[in-house]
Amino acid sequence: MPELPEVETVRRGLAPVMEGMRLVEAVARRPDLRWPLPERFAERLAGRRVAGLGRRAKYLVADLEAAGPHPAEALVMHLGMSGSFRIELPETEAQLPGGFALPRSKAAAHDHVEFGFESGARIVYNDPRRFGAMLLVPRNELEQHPLFRDLGPEPLGNAFDAATLAAACAGRRSPIKAVLLDQTVVAGLGNIYVCEALHRAGIAPDRPAASLVGPIGPPDEEIVPTRHPTGPVERLVATIREVLEEAIRAGGSTLRDHAQVDGTLGYFQHTFRAYGRAGEPCLTPGCGGAIERLVQAGRSTFHCRECQK
Repeated sequence: MPELPEVETVRRGLAPVMEGMRLVEAVARRPDLRWPLPERFAERLAGRRVAGLGRRAKYLVADLEAAGPHPAEALVMHLGMSGSFRIELPETEAQLPGGFALPRSKAAAHDHVEFGFESGARIVYNDPRRFGAMLLVPRNELEQHPLFRDLGPEPLGNAFDAATLAAACAGRRSPIKAVLLDQTVVAGLGNIYVCEALHRAGIAPDRPAASLVGPIGPPDEEIVPTRHPTGPVERLVATIREVLEEAIRAGGSTLRDHAQVDGTLGYFQHTFRAYGRAGEPCLTPGCGGAIERLVQAGRSTFHCRECQK
């Protein structure tokens, strides 16, 4: 499933075509994706102007201005396992550059939703597995929607810092990888980038989270370890930001079906230091170890026993 950098890459590709533009039509070629599409989906979108296109965790959020009987709403979109957007520009305009490094679906049978804009541009959503989703939510209710109300801070935002992560780790014997994948702790992190961040930070994925902020012992509500976060927590927060920013600059990772909207696939996978490299030498300078694979909660974890402690 595309992770935060992939979704942010798609957002940046779609924004110039969508933001400030009026939707002249929407076409839904089936009644559902992962979930049923909203009632009168196409009718409620037609004539609406897109005030902005944002991202929350792994969701794209298009702000739709009020129009006629329709109040301001948010069009929430999720790519699922195989979803991708394709931009089709008028013939009079230059096409977006880029070629495919890996194939993605081109079958028209999987073009499930299409948006037409006053500029003449069209955006087509293609999803062979139909695990993606599109919802319409009143804008003033978005933060309390079940998909968003329990999400933690964005890992690239100011609200995610060493004190916040230390508070989430305090007293928890769960592996630090499980804590980072908990969307109520930090929103948008997935298996790939958690593996990468832990490797770069030199922290073992199965290390108890509480050990990053102090000795493991009986929970004590009088202890507030967040006031003085230890080195590993600060290092991990900085490394998470570094890994995500690198991946976004590189255009997201290319795994299976993910593609940028212009057809160019991301290349961050070529700089992975841990993920998918089981049996290969560890790239940490001076380490000499090898990357190993272990399974945690049904997911593959790639790490180095020598330099991750």
